[in-house]
Amino acid sequence: MSETFVADPDDQSSNPSKNEAFQQILERRMSRRGVLRGGTVAAAAGFLGTAAGGTASAAASPARPGRRPLLGFKAVPTSTDDTLTVPEGYTAQVLIPWGTPIRSSGPAWKKDASNSAKEQEQQIGMHHDGMHLFPMGRGDTGLLVLNHEYTDNTLLYTDGNATVTREKVDKALAAHGVSVVKVARTKSGWQRVDSRYNRRITGNTPVTFSGPVKPGHPELAAKGPARGTLNNCSSGYTPWGTYITCEENFNGYFGTADPSWKPSTEEARYGIGASGGDYRWHTADPRFDVAANPKEANRFGWVVEIDPFSPHGTPVKRTALGRFKHESATVTESRGRVVVYSGDDQDGEYVYKFVGDGNWRLLRALGRSPLDHGTLYVAKFNDDGSGTWLPLKFGTGPLTAANGWKDQADVLLRTRTAADAVGATKLDRPEWVAVNPGNKDVYLTLTNGGGNGGKVNPRKPNPYGHIVRWREKRGDNTALTFEWDIFVLAGDPAYDPQVELGPDNIFGSPDGIGFDRAGRLWIQTDISNSSQALASKGYDNIANNALLAADPRTGEIRRFLVGPRGSEVTGFTLAPDQRTLFINIQHPGESSAAWGTPTPQNPRAVSNWPEFDPNGRPRAATVAIRRKDGGIIGT
Repeated sequence: MSETFVADPDDQSSNPSKNEAFQQILERRMSRRGVLRGGTVAAAAGFLGTAAGGTASAAASPARPGRRPLLGFKAVPTSTDDTLTVPEGYTAQVLIPWGTPIRSSGPAWKKDASNSAKEQEQQIGMHHDGMHLFPMGRGDTGLLVLNHEYTDNTLLYTDGNATVTREKVDKALAAHGVSVVKVARTKSGWQRVDSRYNRRITGNTPVTFSGPVKPGHPELAAKGPARGTLNNCSSGYTPWGTYITCEENFNGYFGTADPSWKPSTEEARYGIGASGGDYRWHTADPRFDVAANPKEANRFGWVVEIDPFSPHGTPVKRTALGRFKHESATVTESRGRVVVYSGDDQDGEYVYKFVGDGNWRLLRALGRSPLDHGTLYVAKFNDDGSGTWLPLKFGTGPLTAANGWKDQADVLLRTRTAADAVGATKLDRPEWVAVNPGNKDVYLTLTNGGGNGGKVNPRKPNPYGHIVRWREKRGDNTALTFEWDIFVLAGDPAYDPQVELGPDNIFGSPDGIGFDRAGRLWIQTDISNSSQALASKGYDNIANNALLAADPRTGEIRRFLVGPRGSEVTGFTLAPDQRTLFINIQHPGESSAAWGTPTPQNPRAVSNWPEFDPNGRPRAATVAIRRKDGGIIGT
């Protein structure tokens, strides 16, 4: 690559613990049990007992006789074009881009970015991420609920962000959060529909807390009422029909100009500093001044539950699931109890599992939330391919009063430090989690890492990332032991001979992940400036971000979709009939060496997708993908 990148601070490790890194564990395991098979790291037989048990490869293993292949589409090629590419026989329709009015009576989008903060509150937010479709009656209508992770100053304002004002802060707060919008499929495709359920949850929406860290807790006693949800990245949904959104890099919204302020140990552990990052909101809104209002940051870093069918309901931050940079909150159930998996998306952090205390249906019948009653665990991976879930429970192990812990609320407010204390295994940016609906195997994306913490990877640094999977004991997701392996090592075989990928499936930086009903594993990528900075040879052959589909039975992977320039592909969800796939195209036009840097004068330097208006701006958007013959997606 011709340009030098500076890694995003949120991707760099802030974990000072001496806990063992998965890099070390994996190296020992490979030397003891594994071999290099065709250049790919593989554990002997693997826990699945198949040829692909160690890693998936580019070539497909044969399916069982009489079993139809899961992947029935022709792979699309890599691309550097400013367009969205889907397989032959498929169509892609842009739906609800940033700035679309929530209701038809709302304020129209202005392509020069001159919409006010009040107008933005009534429009679809910026930079779509996690998403789920909640069906309403027939399968061709429902509530689409989607996250808005962050804002891009160059695109959000007419003059960039050289000067921060309160109006600009308010507009950015309005562009964050969550959108709930009714959609329906008509003869002309999927459309936004006016509904009493359509609403925006923003950085200023009233919220409440539930679980061990209750409203009124001293550590939540910031100035003013509790408001807002920020940096809403991945998401999940519950068996009882609610949406759960994850607060990820919340630290970047806080800063101070007070020269005497120094971060506490806990603030430093979460990456909170004086600069306020690119936002610098603290210079215009004292709410985000960490010296003047230090408790406000404690109100973020949670999983937030939203009932999409309660248009006036208050979002609830479920504190039993812990406070960290949540990337995904994948809910499954086992033995009648809920289990929630969540990665902490930063180099050298951990993967967590919440296990409910009792039958979730009974708890709800008693008026109690299943997300408030249970135990949070953190994973420890062993070099023999086994693993253990360690409880983060006050009074257990080192989490005692004698060691400075006050109670369970304290453990959850300081989740990262608690995980350090019990000896969890450092991972390489653990992100989305997916649970196979057939056998309950669990898959975790590890996007990439710089080699300065734990790496769940045989490479150091690890610019391309990979996917780890595990099987809980007896296939019970509430179990406290598991067996792990590597599903696929991402990257470019032209630069790394360990990689077994080819023209139809080369990819890097896996991020979003999810299963469909038939058992296809869908993989979304997020090639960022940080990941390119780690790659000595760059991502020139991998090109734009993509959506791929994998058959876990055979290890076959095919590229299904390629996004426009500078964009991330994220937010995978399917309609109930499996005939429409919804994905989000986030931040088209984001700066990269390949495409240049947008400026207020030239915001289209990288992309002007989806309108391709020479006087407009690139806009994140949801895309609805269907087969032309109306068939099942992926077959």
